[in-house]
Amino acid sequence: MQPLIDYARSFRQQTAARPEEFARLAEGQAPQALFITCSDSRVIPSLITGARPGELFELRTAGNIVPPYDPEQPTGEAATIEYAVEILGVTDVVVCGHSHCGAVGALVRGDDLTAVPAVRDWLTHAAPRADGTTADGDPAIAEAVQSHVLAQILRLRSYPYLARRLDAGQVRLHAWFYEIHTGTVLAHRPPADTFVAL
Repeated sequence: MQPLIDYARSFRQQTAARPEEFARLAEGQAPQALFITCSDSRVIPSLITGARPGELFELRTAGNIVPPYDPEQPTGEAATIEYAVEILGVTDVVVCGHSHCGAVGALVRGDDLTAVPAVRDWLTHAAPRADGTTADGDPAIAEAVQSHVLAQILRLRSYPYLARRLDAGQVRLHAWFYEIHTGTVLAHRPPADTFVAL
């Protein structure tokens, strides 16, 4: 933790060298995209995309899960998505899964999650559990994660305010898969129904 504290202490000195940039950030935000991804510490949206402060509105959840839309039971995730679309007017929404995902891996393996009931219950919102196997025993569980990402994209389409903007051509949805071990980002191409390198 100490290196993080030390950097935070010196951060103000770094920002002092770029006062105009940080003054603009204080005036408000106009992010280009909502980036929905996993809470995994190895997945850093700004590192993957090269985004500068103010360019991405992020939603990070265990397993990059988008819960079902329910106006009677608002969630922090739904509020974040609604704010990004309705208030900030983002034009692109990315759902980015990743290799070696603990959440999807637990579902694929059928792990016993009784010791972590909040995690267990949260994962009920994930894509249906795979058959317990992965291609060639792949520890990256790429196919399962990619299927899960597409399920979250479908769920986003059920959010009424997002559906309206999609129908009007005001928002685009993107399904990405980030390979931690290579740094490669794959994007889903609907005509071929496959993930290919960006």
